[in-house]
Amino acid sequence: MRSLSAHELLEFWEQNLARAPAHRAFELLAGACPDSSLESLAALSIGERDARLMALRETVFGGGITGLATCPACPERLEFSLDSAAIRAQQKAEPEREIDLSVAGYNLRFRLPNVQDAMAVAAVGDSQTGAGMILRHCLLTAQHEGELVDPACLPSKVVDLVAQRMADADPLADIQVALVCPACKHEWHTNFDVVSFFWAEIEAWASRILNDVHILASAYSWPEQEILNLSPVRRQYYLQMIGA
Repeated sequence: MRSLSAHELLEFWEQNLARAPAHRAFELLAGACPDSSLESLAALSIGERDARLMALRETVFGGGITGLATCPACPERLEFSLDSAAIRAQQKAEPEREIDLSVAGYNLRFRLPNVQDAMAVAAVGDSQTGAGMILRHCLLTAQHEGELVDPACLPSKVVDLVAQRMADADPLADIQVALVCPACKHEWHTNFDVVSFFWAEIEAWASRILNDVHILASAYSWPEQEILNLSPVRRQYYLQMIGA
């Protein structure tokens, strides 16, 4: 994996404004992993994808993560900090590709949801329909007392156990952060979505860098590419010299 230049990151932001988060994540990985085929990237589990996105984010914005959350029990807003390297360390080096589960007379074999599945669900645009698609895509065989079973007919308890087994096998697919409200002491867990978080950072960065380009181009008549090629330190010095 390689990092992305300011010019590449700005192009990525512009070209993916209208795309769904799952497709943005895939395009980011494709740009940062030129030696990997698109097929191999599409076959990554969600946890593997997010581990790579965190590693890429570290090269762009650093390893520290600062997030905001609202207490579900009161209006308090609180800030929390995460270390992306510590989170990435939770990902299994080689997650199970196919998993067997026997419960309540059902014998199931399924695989982990992957990047291709996430993009297929994004195209549907309905979370409930998407959840059913994931189950149909990932369930390889389902039997009840020796008879084949339609995935749509599985009891909700069995479906929940399949989802839990998937989460256990691919821990970064659903990152949960434990929080305590400083105002009311309420304790809860919130999901940390690296795809949405990284995109929000890229959007904020793009707004700042385009403003910098405008100011420096107006002052020095430099083309955009030359300004983007400047290191952040040198760019800031030039901005300071013109009083921006």
